[in-house]
Amino acid sequence: MTRIRPSIQPSDGPPVIAIDGPSASGKSSTAAAVARVIGAIHLDSGALYRGLTAVALGLADRSPRAIIRAAEQRGLELRQVAGELVPFLDGRDAEPRIRNPDVTDLVSEVSAQAPLRDWVNARLRKAVQGTRPVVMDGRDIGTAVFPDARVKVYLTASPETRARRRLIQRGVAPDHVRLAAAAARLAERDRLDSCRTVAPLRQAQDAVLLDTTGMGFEEQVGEIAGLIRRRLPEVRFPDNI
Repeated sequence: MTRIRPSIQPSDGPPVIAIDGPSASGKSSTAAAVARVIGAIHLDSGALYRGLTAVALGLADRSPRAIIRAAEQRGLELRQVAGELVPFLDGRDAEPRIRNPDVTDLVSEVSAQAPLRDWVNARLRKAVQGTRPVVMDGRDIGTAVFPDARVKVYLTASPETRARRRLIQRGVAPDHVRLAAAAARLAERDRLDSCRTVAPLRQAQDAVLLDTTGMGFEEQVGEIAGLIRRRLPEVRFPDNI
């Protein structure tokens, strides 16, 4: 007898569009642009993990229980700001604090811990209970958080392409030495994320693979927006997609 798994994508709620992929694949910027084009809410799931990591940096005890307790005491939560669900910490927008190198270096270690993933996933699932479609990006949205998401995309590019984009985004010249070092760091991050035992990075079987190595930004946004329109014919989207 086949066991039917309960759906985690609410049948009576707005559709979730899941965009997964490795570090520096452009998930967040692409997902935000897609959300603007289709009139949806954007949620970067990694921002909550970065928020937990920012909290952990100030703790002597970095056990999951201690991190969660401190995060809740400091009011780490998602709030809607201009079409985005963004993390707030200590009553302020946490974005500037969660993008620094110290957080980046530790976030893989924090996000690999099951209790912390459970804490984040509960808040992600609660966040989609609205009236508008949600475009959510991360590493396991289509595999673990919303396995029944109506639309799934796995966004990737070569390590060198991702490294070049990240350096340019940071205002750093992508010369040969810097490019090689950045690509090596990304490859190691990919390895860590793919090999972890809890919610590893992988492409969902029903996700559409989109390799953007040779694509421009507007092209990849258009590809995903068009896919969403085809997969969700019952949803009314703006006429420009």
